[in-house]
Amino acid sequence: MTERKPQQQPIPQRQIQIELPADLEAIYSNFALITHSPSEVIVDFARVLPNAPKAKVYARIILTPMNTKLLHQALGDNLKKFEEKYGEIRTADQGFPQHEERMGFVRD
Repeated sequence: MTERKPQQQPIPQRQIQIELPADLEAIYSNFALITHSPSEVIVDFARVLPNAPKAKVYARIILTPMNTKLLHQALGDNLKKFEEKYGEIRTADQGFPQHEERMGFVRD
């Protein structure tokens, strides 16, 4: 006699209404500090400016480890879609691509 395992029922999707306040301020970050404890993952979003000896933290997000893993998966999925549409994102260790046009404030 074979033992039957109970079938797992799919988790029902629940609708969540998200409120985006009109006065919500967007924060630019080009640096993140990540620390953790057994029960929390803390991500501090900071901004590093050229020729400045320190970075300022502008936002701190505290997540559970499980929500951090779900965010990691969601970011991975979105980066994959982004790269399929716009091409590979190269990091410093891969060598940044050369831009044909120079943009922003440039000192020669």
